[in-house]
Amino acid sequence: MTDRSAGLSEIDATVAHPARRYNYWLGGKDHYAADRESGDQLERMFPKVRLGALANRALLRRATRFLAAEAGIRQFLDIGTGLPTADNTHEVAQSVAPESRVVYVDNDPMVMVHARALLTSSPEGRTSYIEADLNDPGAILADRTTRETLDFDQPIALMLIAVLHFIRGNGAAQPIVRELLEALPAGSFLVATHATSDFGTPEQQRLYQQLMDERKTDVWTRPRDEFAELFDGLELVAPGVVPASEWRPEPGAEIPERSDINVWTAVGRKL
Repeated sequence: MTDRSAGLSEIDATVAHPARRYNYWLGGKDHYAADRESGDQLERMFPKVRLGALANRALLRRATRFLAAEAGIRQFLDIGTGLPTADNTHEVAQSVAPESRVVYVDNDPMVMVHARALLTSSPEGRTSYIEADLNDPGAILADRTTRETLDFDQPIALMLIAVLHFIRGNGAAQPIVRELLEALPAGSFLVATHATSDFGTPEQQRLYQQLMDERKTDVWTRPRDEFAELFDGLELVAPGVVPASEWRPEPGAEIPERSDINVWTAVGRKL
């Protein structure tokens, strides 16, 4: 993809895409009728799904600020970037440390078109973008842009925000995360969020399991234990594995019911 027209020519507007649906829930403008229909359908079945999306985005801001301001991280590998909105990873990180370097990764051509147009770096830092798929972590790690932007001899924050639940199958996410983490040096961090059915009613849990079994949803929810296994061998940052809204909330923030969020969150440091 070399320009806007080339990228847009690859977009199928008739099929819902998670990044565009997420943008719709966040109040953005970069989505099509299929994305809105998909989002509305899920919201009719699970009325709090939009609240979960908003809590997930707020978590990204808080976790990035923690990494840059408290953990001293200056490099970020953000996979499953999504469409640009306010307070993107590089904006938050570079507001703390202008020299921060970020590689964004997504497999949606529309995301890359908008990223290249809108996500500009501070003069001191660098922001790069590659079109790649989380299912092929080796390609992400080997990409020339990734290697030119990030120094793999220095700590890197691996950001997997609301993307691992698009990996279908029990236990299927762990080997992908392991391969990515093995390439990062000690002192690196993993930040992940993941949709879950843990807090739903038994009826909601049965309904969602049926949707997954019938492949009527692209989100493969995982329970707490399977999500926590992604952090095996890492030093968890307090407060550990919690819903997105409960990970280091802003002072005075109102904490919603867990059943309103349905998103697990954790941050771990590689020893």
